[in-house]
Amino acid sequence: MSKFIEQQQWRYATKKFDATKKIEEADLEILKEAIRLSTSSYGLQPYKVFIIENPEIREQLKPVSWNQSQITEASHLIVFANYINLDETVIDKYIKRVSKIREIDEENLKGYSDFMKAKILGLTPEEQAIWTSKQTYLALGNLINASAELQIDVTPMEGFEAEQYNTILNLSALNLNASLVATVGYRHEEDQTQHAKKVRKSKEELFITI
Repeated sequence: MSKFIEQQQWRYATKKFDATKKIEEADLEILKEAIRLSTSSYGLQPYKVFIIENPEIREQLKPVSWNQSQITEASHLIVFANYINLDETVIDKYIKRVSKIREIDEENLKGYSDFMKAKILGLTPEEQAIWTSKQTYLALGNLINASAELQIDVTPMEGFEAEQYNTILNLSALNLNASLVATVGYRHEEDQTQHAKKVRKSKEELFITI
């Protein structure tokens, strides 16, 4: 069995974290880099990632997260916030970044820039918000896989009130919306969920080869 598959067998959505165990800074930097290097459509990364360490803010967020204990017990709380309204400046900034890093004249990237603007800016605000929200899930996947390699637990969460997160974290003023949440840390020995067998569809049920 490959090491990657073993790591996926090991991981699960942790229900109870050990609040006494904190992620070391070096490991946290690896997780941040995994998120940063995640794939995204066009490479735009139309989101921000908030790493919430402040215990007072986390206490405020717990009631609007269905009072799930992971919000305050995990080593870190990560909030993925998608942009809700993109404009030309976002694409222009990205093109400048491509030009600088790849040493390509911006004029030679104009066709790509115009293509992105036509496709993305042609979406309605609602369609843009849905699209940018989907991008955060790609970043979450990288976080989950990198954490499993380090034997750090992650619980992805959709069970929270996004509007309340937006208010508490002042996201709306930043043109952002709380898309999803992940608690990161180390499982508590009392968390019985870790002993449950993983339940997934069989290969025969899941895959269709055409």
